[in-house]
Parts: sequence; C-alpha cells; structure tokens
Amino acid sequence: MINFRLIRHLWLFLAVAEEQNFGRAAKRLGMSQPPLSEQIQVLEQGLKVRLFERSRKGAKLTAVGAAILPAVQKFAEQLERLELAVEEAVAGQSGMLTIGSISTAMFDVLPGLIEGLKEDYPHLTVSVREIDSVEAVPALEAGDIDLAFARLDGDLGTSIKSLPLLEDRLVVAMANDHPLASRTRISLPSLADEPLVMFARKVSPVYFDNLIATCRASGFSPRILHEVRSVASQIAFVSYGQGIALVPASLKKLAPENVVFRPLTQKLNVVTTAVAWNGDWPNPVVEAVIARLREKGTRKKQN
Repeated sequence: MINFRLIRHLWLFLAVAEEQNFGRAAKRLGMSQPPLSEQIQVLEQGLKVRLFERSRKGAKLTAVGAAILPAVQKFAEQLERLELAVEEAVAGQSGMLTIGSISTAMFDVLPGLIEGLKEDYPHLTVSVREIDSVEAVPALEAGDIDLAFARLDGDLGTSIKSLPLLEDRLVVAMANDHPLASRTRISLPSLADEPLVMFARKVSPVYFDNLIATCRASGFSPRILHEVRSVASQIAFVSYGQGIALVPASLKKLAPENVVFRPLTQKLNVVTTAVAWNGDWPNPVVEAVIARLREKGTRKKQN
C-alpha cells in the first residue's frame, strides 16, 4: 500500500531543506510553523535519525539529511510527473512521452518527429529534456525517459535497443593559416603531433573511445589539448587557435571565416545521432515512433 503519510512528511522535509528555515518553509507550504516542526520531528522519530540541526539562524541539514536529500528531490520530481499524468488522463489526454535528447538532435531530428506525433496523437503530451549522450542509457534504464536521441553505438546492454539515425564523415577543422590548410586532403597519421580539441569522454564515451581507437590503429595516440562538451565548442576552440579538431562534415555550417575544413584521405564515418529505448518496457507510442524512424530510414536508402 502507498504510505501517503510518509509522502507528506518527505514533501515537508524537502521544503525545509530547500528553505533552510522552518518559518520560510511553513509560509511556502501555507501552514504555521509549529505543526511543520512537529511533523518533521515525527519523520525523524520514524526514521530514527536527526535530519536537521536547528538554531536561531535556521535549519541546517545533518550529514544524514544531506545524504537523503537527492533521493527525496528525485522522488518529488517523479510525483510531479505522476500528478501531471493523472491530470491529463482526467482531462482526456492519451498519455505522455518523455524524450531525452542531445542538443544537435533537437535541431536535426526532433522537429519533424514531434510534428508527426502531434498529427498522429493529438492528445499526447511530449516532454523533451536536454541530456548528454552518457546520460541516455542510465535514464532509459531508470525509466526517467522513454526515448533517447544521442551519440550511441555498439552494445548498450541487454535491455537497451538502438537504431542509428544520422551518420556523417569526419573531417579536419583547423585555422585557415595552419600549415596543413594548404593540403586538399589530410591523412590521419599526419595529425600525430597536432594538439587536438576533442569531444569529452564523460559526455559521449562511445564517440570518444572510437575516435581514440581509430587514431591508435593509424599508429599514434592523439595529443588532446582540450576536451569540450559539444561539437560546436570544438569549432569555437579551433577558431581561437587552440588546436585542430576531427568533426562531422556537417559542422561546416557553424564555422567562422577563419576556420577551414579538409577531408581525410581515409573515409571515417561516425554515428552522430541514434535513437535508443528500453526493450523491457513495452510502450505503444515508443514502438510507433521507432517504426516511423525505421520507415524513414528505409525510404532514404531507396532514394
């Protein structure tokens, strides 16, 4: 059974933790301070721990209180999502789809996809949140999102399924006065001594590791001068004279005048966007989206 009393106590705890003051928390909750203090004491007694250090200056979290705060915050977010889903169901909505997406996919993939969803499911609520590629699989496994659009490739685990959507050819981005800029094509081994601006591993491990492996297969370990959070940042750093970068060819549209692109002698394609979903949790809308994306991919190949 759902322990609604505990849920209320956790909600009160969160308010006090965020305000760091019982008086302000009570005002925010629309109640007086004494009942709030009593309810927090009941929670502490039930958990058999002290959650706050009380003083005239306010209420400071104890070590235990600080340790449980992130879990309570996540629980509160899930409750808000549940409340929204219930409200939409009562209002006649057909459901909610939560999408996690890297920034580039928000421009390249999502606009057309969401437009199509609105036509097919006029009562569907679509929620989009920006994520890094490294967050995609954990968020899908936890059920925080239903679909992920990110730089993903290879084995993602037993439950996570994926479908490559966009691929691009890697090119070399460099300042227009760089010695290599005079060449029409550049071999990968010629970059062995060049300082590189790389897409950070913590943001997209698969993308990073594949690029490192490709360089090592060409006989060198890349000299990484900077790790950045986006491909757009790679171009920006190159324009500042902070090294060169291996980037998807489509990034040419973002380049300032002092940055040039040169193709590699060998063809190196990378998955720039894939869609992923949790195969263990059937969802008719997710299945419809994947079918739509597969059909679109098939049409592209035929054309």
